[in-house]
Order: sequence, then C-alpha cells, then structure tokens
Amino acid sequence: MCSDQLIPNSTDVVALVGSRLCHDLISPLGAIGNGVELLTMSGTEMSPELQLIAQSVASANARLKFFRVAFGQAAVDQRLGRPEIVAVLAGLAKGGRLDFDWQAEGDQARRDVKLCFLGVLCLEAALPWGGLVTICSTGGNWRLTAEARKTKPDPALWQRLDGGEGPIGPAQVQFALLPAEAAQQRRQIAWEVGETSAQITF
Repeated sequence: MCSDQLIPNSTDVVALVGSRLCHDLISPLGAIGNGVELLTMSGTEMSPELQLIAQSVASANARLKFFRVAFGQAAVDQRLGRPEIVAVLAGLAKGGRLDFDWQAEGDQARRDVKLCFLGVLCLEAALPWGGLVTICSTGGNWRLTAEARKTKPDPALWQRLDGGEGPIGPAQVQFALLPAEAAQQRRQIAWEVGETSAQITF
C-alpha cells in the first residue's frame, strides 16, 4: 500500500508538469539562440529575418525562465538570489507590456517568489495596456502593487482568489494556482483593483 506522503496533490502535479515542460524546452531554445549567434559570428549579415528569430528566442527564453518559477516545483529549502530574480523580470519586461520594480533585498525563498510571479500574472491580466508592478516585502509579508493609466479587471476571475468558482481558460490559470499555492503555504491572499491601480498581498 502506498503511503499518503507519496501521493502528490493536484498543485504538486501541476508544479511537476511545469518543471518538466520548462526543463525540456530550455535546451532547444538555447540551441536556436546559439545558432543565430554562430551565424552572425561567421559574417552572416543580421537580416530582418535573423533579427526576428533572435528577438523571438530571447522573448521565449525570458518567459520560460519566468514560467519555470511561477509554475514549476519549489522545495521548501530552495532560494533565489536577488540578481537572478531581477534578471528574470527584466527579461520579461523586454517582451511584454509591464515594467517591474523588485524592491525586496537579498535572497528569497523560491516558494515566496513563486507566489509573487503568480501574482504578477494575475495583475498582468488586469493591465492590457501595460503598467508598472512594484514588489516589496516587509516582515515576511508581500505586497504587489500595479499602477497604470487604466485597468480592465474581470470580477469573476478575481473572485477566484477568494475561493470563488467558475470556468477559466489557459490564459487565466494563475487565478486558480495562486490561491492553491497560498493555501499550501498557509498564507491569506487579499486584493483590490481600482480604475488605475491594483494590489495583491499575502
């Protein structure tokens, strides 16, 4: 008979799948990027086509690194350094509509960063025209604040953070994963969305 400890819950399974997908995709994307670099080093002109490939690979790599943290497995003892976190967010900003200000100092528990990145994805859904997301930590409590010219929240999605139910699509899966992950870490989520700002705390 299998021990209950060996049977992962649904949140753990999602994390394992996320880690597997990101792990398997990083190598081929890196190979494409290396191929473009070798072509330019050999004297091949950086044509518009090659520029498009290089930009697309860089954008895909940035989102993949972000997704690896947001959707992947995070052990209790794993930590991420501030330079790595800032670099991931900077890469994400280059190919997206949001800018980021990571204000937390020092290394952070990967589980905390995972929650922050899931929160970023929730805020992104309410900021279709872009904005600035500031992330800070005080006494172990986290606050994500978004500022924009205008927000476009979906009330039904945001109510999922309070335990609400309803259908979600692939682009909104973060609204199901954030409360599930927060519950595993025994954290309480609070949020508010205004006309030009939004905030998530846990």
